[in-house]
Amino acid sequence: MGVENGEITVNVMNVEVVAAVVPTQEHWLPLSNLDLLLPQVDVGVFFCYKNPKPSDDTNKMMSFGSMVGSLKKALAQALISYYVFAGEVVPNNMGEPEVLCNNRGVDFVEAQADVELMSLNFYNPDDTIEGKFVPKKKNGVLAVQATSLKCGGIIVACTFDHRVADAYSTNMFLVSWAEMAQPTKPNMASASRHPCFRRSLLSPRRPGSIHPSLHRMYVPASALPPPPPSAAATTLRSRIYHVTAEQLHRMQSLAATRTKLECFSAFLWKMVARAASRDGNSDRVVAKMGIVVDGRRRLGNDDNEREAMMDCYFGNVLSIPFGGKLVKELVEEPLGFVAEAVHDFLAAAATEEHFLGLIDWVEAHRPVPGVASIYCSHTEGPAFVVSSGLRFPEDKMDFGWGKVVFASYHFPWGGEAGYVMPMQSPLGNGDWVVYMHLPKRHLEIIESEAAHVFRPLTWDYLNQ
Repeated sequence: MGVENGEITVNVMNVEVVAAVVPTQEHWLPLSNLDLLLPQVDVGVFFCYKNPKPSDDTNKMMSFGSMVGSLKKALAQALISYYVFAGEVVPNNMGEPEVLCNNRGVDFVEAQADVELMSLNFYNPDDTIEGKFVPKKKNGVLAVQATSLKCGGIIVACTFDHRVADAYSTNMFLVSWAEMAQPTKPNMASASRHPCFRRSLLSPRRPGSIHPSLHRMYVPASALPPPPPSAAATTLRSRIYHVTAEQLHRMQSLAATRTKLECFSAFLWKMVARAASRDGNSDRVVAKMGIVVDGRRRLGNDDNEREAMMDCYFGNVLSIPFGGKLVKELVEEPLGFVAEAVHDFLAAAATEEHFLGLIDWVEAHRPVPGVASIYCSHTEGPAFVVSSGLRFPEDKMDFGWGKVVFASYHFPWGGEAGYVMPMQSPLGNGDWVVYMHLPKRHLEIIESEAAHVFRPLTWDYLNQ
């Protein structure tokens, strides 16, 4: 079977279901209240590797078949601990999603592409990555694809159900999978954390206590207006850029007491506002930006045992606070002012009470699902979410044939709000690689007015 798009043809050679070597007894795992805040959406991630070096034992090149065999064997081992990824999401008697842990297995696709790694256009993943190297998940919780390239390189990609896992959880699994592929490598086989599925860590309080701010941050799905006609929907595009360490330091120098992520987000907020200001009647338009906050450290409650469990908790432990300001104000005010605004709305959510209140908010509305407000305000002005991928475990994703040349999450999620994820550059020089999914007109203005900051990701950059 061939999948053609642009100049790249990907041929699927085999599809196999990989299950855990030692399956657990079939059981149901409920989603936590924080899981229930996630819509039914899949997230992709991919890793690119050069042509592997000859084996020390045989001095022969590793074949694609041997690499796939190693991936499958290690995956079956990793799924013993991460058995949720081998299950299925099904509705319970209330209509809410739950995971049936039945060791259904993971769909594993083997494919071949008529392109060399150095010819891939990472800057425009809509053309070269989407629909080719990252699999479309049809069943189960996780799908995997391994693609052989003309140059002998390989791309390993996964797509997972966001309702079951956030990036933190998926990163734990990915590291464990890579470790299982090299069980004899020193400090590899025992380095990963075993996942914790104890849903009682995120139980609602009795009685609950909900801060009024949560009613602004989240809304019941039943209260949402109908979606706009497809013809009126905003067209979003994906791009990947690199931002130099020098530019990041320059941003931070304008708001020295704030983190690089806060300053970067503030800069991008200003750029989106500048793009919106080009539209007519923008004086009263509000631009909104949310930032994903992980609640694991906030829910430790100064208890060593609880902190240890939260550190390896598998599931979603996320909140998305956001700020909204007039486009004119964002354009005119200095970066330091906007960075302070970012810090303020982040600080309000980075507490234990915020996450406990969010768990209580979901409980008060069940079985009606909740939705983050930042995803539902597209008619009022531009909106986007920043999710930090700065702890992305790229340096630990060695399956036995070398380090990653390039990796990225891939999330063209189909909503009206934009999505941005900065990650550390694989060069290890302090640069960032930034995945953006924004309206096309916003990307065009960002590239024209901030070309010195957002530089298209190229093979020349990665091959320095």
